[in-house]
Parts: sequence; structure tokens; C-alpha cells
Amino acid sequence: MRAGAFVYPWDVVGDPAAPGLLADLGLASVTLASAYHSTRASTPRHPAHRIVTAEHAAVLYPPDPARWSGRALRPYEAGEWAPGDAYGEAAGALADAGLAVHTWVVLAHNSRLGAERPETSVVNAYGDRYPWAPCIAQPDVRAYLVDHAAEAAVRPGAAGTELESCGWYGLAHLHAHDKTAGVPLGDRAQYLMSLCFCPSCRRGYEDGGVAPDALAAAVRGALEPVWAGGPVGEIGAFGEIGAFEEPVLAWRTRTARALQESAVAAVRAAAPPGFRVLLHADPVPYRCGANVGTDPGHVLAVADGVVTPAASVGPFGRAARPETVLAANFGVVTGMGGSPGTLAEDAERAAADGATELRLYHAGLASDADLASVAAALRALG
Repeated sequence: MRAGAFVYPWDVVGDPAAPGLLADLGLASVTLASAYHSTRASTPRHPAHRIVTAEHAAVLYPPDPARWSGRALRPYEAGEWAPGDAYGEAAGALADAGLAVHTWVVLAHNSRLGAERPETSVVNAYGDRYPWAPCIAQPDVRAYLVDHAAEAAVRPGAAGTELESCGWYGLAHLHAHDKTAGVPLGDRAQYLMSLCFCPSCRRGYEDGGVAPDALAAAVRGALEPVWAGGPVGEIGAFGEIGAFEEPVLAWRTRTARALQESAVAAVRAAAPPGFRVLLHADPVPYRCGANVGTDPGHVLAVADGVVTPAASVGPFGRAARPETVLAANFGVVTGMGGSPGTLAEDAERAAADGATELRLYHAGLASDADLASVAAALRALG
């Protein structure tokens, strides 16, 4: 299977050895960030730095002034962590090393947008805003994300794109000095804490026959035993909230599908023939986050394929067509919970579930020992 790895521009810019090192691993492609959220990242091999702090969500290239002139919502330019056209400089160096370059575009995850324009954020059932999570039900947010996707995806020389967070974002979020783990929240509680009650979402619930105030009260009531230290429970285990389950999920699913369909269409309209569009996706529709919840049959009819955690390949494999791209995503950074030493065996299992390609997270963050294990695994896989 063809293998690609995720990389940031700052892993490459200023390090002449980086493109050759990546090519020598046996990679066929690199998924290079062109629009990314705030982060603090290590650069274990870079000759000029060891820690890069990306202070806010930004595009890593100069945005088109004509596209964004006069618009209230527009992408932020990067600071010193990715000055000028950092994406373009890195992409050129990687292409010169023989690697196909795909853009990596983060969409509905932007803490600076939420801080400066709080009305754009998801609001939970308690009235708390999530500034990292733009609400995709809001028309202005959706229009911004669609145009942002087209510009950030279709960069010069790119062979395709991978759209992350192209759907609902919710409670789960790696955050500075996070203090939210005192009460464990299971899958179901995470979903309830991710339901949005901004004005657009409240209108959406009403259109589906659900009274938003009653829904919010039911969510708070369902979560009360959890905050008190009781069992988290499973799907369907929260009493009166069950009456709202189907119409709420149906409306959220329609909203996410509308964004995905519009974003993919906008990218394809801007892209040259043969440009591949993949979505980072989860096969469970109510999931939120970087890998957005989808229905496998629907998303594979919209996009050319998906990037999904290796354990989630199976449902997509059962819905795939012969030309579908199913990229199984593996963590290969041992310090972040990855298992590069078992990559070859794990990849074979993913292939049996239908995976056609591999994605490795993350070549820039990995240690030399991790990368040696990756190279050995890719040689073993042929």
C-alpha cells in the first residue's frame, strides 16, 4: 500500500535534509499542513529550533486578498512560526525530493475565531461557549469554511487534499493546562456536551419538532448523575433524552452533510482534473472532532475517500467502491501513544478491512528511532 505521512511546513523550511529523509523512509506522499489550528510542536531534527509555537489558527500561505476583501470572517495569517508562503516553500522542497504533496486543511477548529467572534462558537446546554469550535449550522460560518476549504486545499502543485474537522466540533479538545478530566465523560456524555444551542442550532431543532429549551433541560438532567460521579452510561441510557435523539441527530447529520457536500464541491471547482479530495472521518455519525462523524455510504459518495483511524476502516471498507481511497491512519510517535514497531502487522490487518493506503501521524514529531521503525515496516510491506 502507498504510504503518506503528515508534516508541518516548519519541519521542512530551514532544514535541507528533511525532504530526503522523508523520501528515504519509503513514503509515496506527504500531507502538508496548509491551514492549521494553534499548537505547540517539537522539531527533533531541525537545525535551527526544537519547539515551534503556532499561536493561533492560521493559513500557512498568503491568502488571496480579492477572495476575502470586505468579509467579516476570513482566515488569519501565520506569524513567525510560518512566515510568508511557508507552505509553498516546503511543498516545493518535498516535490523536488520526489514526494507527492497533498494539502492538510483544518476547518471547524479555530480558537482565535471564537475568541474574536464569540457568536460563531458552539454553545452547550449550560450556556458555555466553546471558542475552539465554530458552529457549522451558522450560515456565515459555513460560507467561510467552504471558501476557506477551496483556497487552502488547492495550492500550487498539490495532487490532492485531506480536509480535517469538516463537520461538527464539540467538547473534546487538547487545551493548554486542561483541567476537565476530573469527572470522566464517556462517549455518550461527550456527545451531549457537544450539542450546540446557539441561535442557528435552536432554530434547527425547532424545525425538526424539538423544543430547544426542553432539549437543553433534558441534556442537563441526563448529565446530572455523571457530574455527581455516577455511571457514564451507554448510548440510549439517559432516560428522557431518548425522545429527542432521532430528530436531533437527523438535523445535525443533515447540517454536517451540507457542509461536506459544499466544501468538496468548492474544492473540485477550484482544482485541476484528477485532484483527490479526502475527508478525515469517523464511521459513527454523532462523533465530533478532527475525524468528523459520517455515514460511510454518504461520505464515500461525496468525496474520493476518507482518512480514518485504522481501527475504524471496516465500516468504510464495506461501503467502498473499487476506486475509493481508504487511508488508514496510524500513530507512529511512541511518545504520543503510537506503535511504529508493529506498523507492518497493523497495516496488514487494516488492508484486510479494506484500507488502500496508509497515513502516518506524524513524521515531523517522531523520534529518529520511531522513523527507523517506520522505514523498516514500509520495507516489509513492499
